[in-house]
Amino acid sequence: MAGIRPRPNQTNIREFTVSRRATAARGARTIALAAVSATGALLLAACAPTTTDLNYDPSDGVGISVLGEENRDLRGINLMVVSAAEGEAGNVLGALANETADDASFTLEAPGAAPVTVDVPAGGTVYLGTETGEAVQLDTVGAAPGEYVDATLTVGGDSKEFQLPVFDGTLPEYADYLPVAALPSPSGSPSASPSPSATS
Repeated sequence: MAGIRPRPNQTNIREFTVSRRATAARGARTIALAAVSATGALLLAACAPTTTDLNYDPSDGVGISVLGEENRDLRGINLMVVSAAEGEAGNVLGALANETADDASFTLEAPGAAPVTVDVPAGGTVYLGTETGEAVQLDTVGAAPGEYVDATLTVGGDSKEFQLPVFDGTLPEYADYLPVAALPSPSGSPSASPSPSATS
């Protein structure tokens, strides 16, 4: 009997075969799940709007469409006001766009301030507060920096109320846009005070 070889353990061979099949099945399920996930992500991306096509304000200001959200032919872009304090003058920054075929006059009104009007040519955009744009100033700002002013933008017979944000020179990018304070008027000349010779 010493020359007879023992038969291989059939149980171990069967377990090894089943284990290989289970591993292969798991791998196939993982690949299928990844394919389904990638397909779903592509479908969702195709249905989502392209963010670069969306209208948005690229900075701290607000956008306002005078003729409603759907019609943006007459609008303010990224509007804000820079002022040192509540009750002080403020420079208006941003832009006014006129995408119609006719020239338009935009009027900005805020409580306590004199209305300001800016003419925008047909199909044009006027930038406010920049070196190449138009200087527009509210003679008084009715809110402190960090708050909002209730404002109205009017073009022809259409108007839209909105909240105009107020900034000061705390942020370095706006420090140069603070209104220049009026220089103090010169006081009386020194000769107005009595001289020692005049009192003797």
